[in-house]
Amino acid sequence: MSYQVSAVVLTKNEEKNIIDCLEALKFADEIVIIDDNSTDRTKELIEVFQKSHPNLNLFRRSLDNDFSSQRKFGVEKTKNDWVIFVDADERISGDLSTEIKERISDDYSGFLIPRRDFMWGKELLHGETGRTKLLRLFNKNKGSLRGKVHETWETKENVGVLINPIKHYPHPTISEFLKEINFYTDLRAQELKEKGVKASALSIIFYPKAKFTVSYFIRLGFLDGIPGLVHAILMSFHSFLVRGKLWLLWQKK
Repeated sequence: MSYQVSAVVLTKNEEKNIIDCLEALKFADEIVIIDDNSTDRTKELIEVFQKSHPNLNLFRRSLDNDFSSQRKFGVEKTKNDWVIFVDADERISGDLSTEIKERISDDYSGFLIPRRDFMWGKELLHGETGRTKLLRLFNKNKGSLRGKVHETWETKENVGVLINPIKHYPHPTISEFLKEINFYTDLRAQELKEKGVKASALSIIFYPKAKFTVSYFIRLGFLDGIPGLVHAILMSFHSFLVRGKLWLLWQKK
């Protein structure tokens, strides 16, 4: 039995990435793009691509710092039961698209897909991202989306695992990496506060250190050379900012 797949892509000023992303999604039977009011050429490039790909639908909607709501909106706009989430800086290879089409069946409610980060000219095979598997492909009738920032699809039914990875090309420069870290840590700290989580001095000091140790040494991030070191340091800084900002939010109460 052949199953049709809808791809959902969130965009915000992705003129550098969007066409390569869409080219890699030609296997999808439908592409739904939710654009957060881009101010660059993202919308223009999508509309040009759309002329030769009528299965693409573009919607403009403000993110309002809620990725979960944005993705839920995207899922609601899809026509097919099977949906795959793809970010604009990610690529679906030919091998992965073939595997997706071959593996989808009623025996599963979704599939975990490995993701490989390519940063500063190197594929990161170790560290925090080396073992990443994300439930990005799923039957929308057999689960739900949870979380506001690092949102995940959750299901109680059978989940399979794919072999071929999604290729991720984030943060072409360290300044962009830091800008994104600042943005996401704001959202994460607010999310934790809403859940009643508090930050102590010990968590602010030791959690980032523990995260670096696990990523760089235990998960062998050092084998990825200088890119692995820089990535481990920046993600440790991410943890520090989340807890520092969380502490500050509680002080404002």
